[in-house]
Amino acid sequence: MAAIDVTDATFATEVLERSDQVPVVVDLWAPWCGPCLTLGPIIERAVDATGGAVALAKVNIDENPQVASSFQVQSIPAVFAIHERKIVDQFIGALPERSVQEFVNRFVPLPSEADELVAAGDEQSLRKALELEPGHEGAVVALAGLLAERAESDEALALLERIPETADTRRVAARARLAAANVDAAGGSGASAGHADDGAAGAVSSDLDGRLTALLARVPGDEEARQQIVDILETMDEDDARRGQYRRALAAKLF
Repeated sequence: MAAIDVTDATFATEVLERSDQVPVVVDLWAPWCGPCLTLGPIIERAVDATGGAVALAKVNIDENPQVASSFQVQSIPAVFAIHERKIVDQFIGALPERSVQEFVNRFVPLPSEADELVAAGDEQSLRKALELEPGHEGAVVALAGLLAERAESDEALALLERIPETADTRRVAARARLAAANVDAAGGSGASAGHADDGAAGAVSSDLDGRLTALLARVPGDEEARQQIVDILETMDEDDARRGQYRRALAAKLF
């Protein structure tokens, strides 16, 4: 997860409020500070290695004096760890990479029993994880994905309502709705094409274009067709240029 550049205006939201969900490491720096420029990438690597368990906020003290004042900073680089809106640890100056990693890792929560069950990945384990933590995002997305593959769409969609919408939940929800409508998800076709010869891959691509073109012809009067287009596009590879092409075509039909 990329570091967030925090300002005096966004500090309360990006650091204090966010620290209610995950520990936030705050790096106070300035562009004229040589040790800051050395330390910055080291902190970023250490925080990135936590996979989102710890967040990183960077504050240029020259541009954001209120934040610097609130920490009573007298020298930089100065690094603070904030959790549940309280400073839980800190250090001043540039530390070796290993020391920075140890500092950051102190705030990585140990895996819960639900986390370990999600890592197992089978349906029984995922359901047990949700008994322990009904809103566990990883368990919800993984189980909903399994259900969508079996066309058990109602349960999959109901599960996804437990957690906030993300790119992962949108993709799984799209697969579930397409399965309910007995329509192949584009992502499934694309995966198959990856292991096919060029002729088969071309046939898959042509079939997908044909489906989308036929659905576009039914828009805007057919809400089911519109939703299927949206869902098919959601399941396509992110780097597929046709996603933008068909989204523009759909928008033109609707507006």
